[in-house]
Amino acid sequence: MKRQSAFTLIEILVALSIIAVALAAGLRTLNQSADHANLLKHRTLALWVAENRFAELRTMEVLPSQGSVEGEALQAGIAFVWRQTVTETPNPSFRKVDIRVVEKNDPDYELARLNSYVGVAAEKKGKTP
Repeated sequence: MKRQSAFTLIEILVALSIIAVALAAGLRTLNQSADHANLLKHRTLALWVAENRFAELRTMEVLPSQGSVEGEALQAGIAFVWRQTVTETPNPSFRKVDIRVVEKNDPDYELARLNSYVGVAAEKKGKTP
C-alpha cells in the first residue's frame, strides 16, 4: 500500500499562526496610515485657519494692537481655536504677528503655527502717492 503525503496538524497550525501574524501586521499598518491621513487633514485645515486670519489682518485699515487675542473658526465642520500674538517691531508701520491654531477638542496640541509681519500701506494711512 502506498502512503499518501499530507500535512501534519503541527505544520498546519504553524502555517496558520504565520498567516495570522502577517494579517495583524498588515491591519496595523493600514490603521496607522488612516490615522496619519486624518492628522494631515486636520493640519491642513488648521493652516487654512491661520492663513485666513492673516488675510483678515492685512485688510484692516489700522495696525493690530499689541497683545494676545483668541478666537474660534470653523473649517470643514471642525472647530478650531486660533491664538494671535502681536508684538512691536523697530519700524512703527509694521507689527509681528504669531498665530497658533489648535483643535477645540484638544487645546494642548498645536496643529499649525504661522509668523508674519503686517503693515499699513500708504493708501490706508490716507497718504496717496
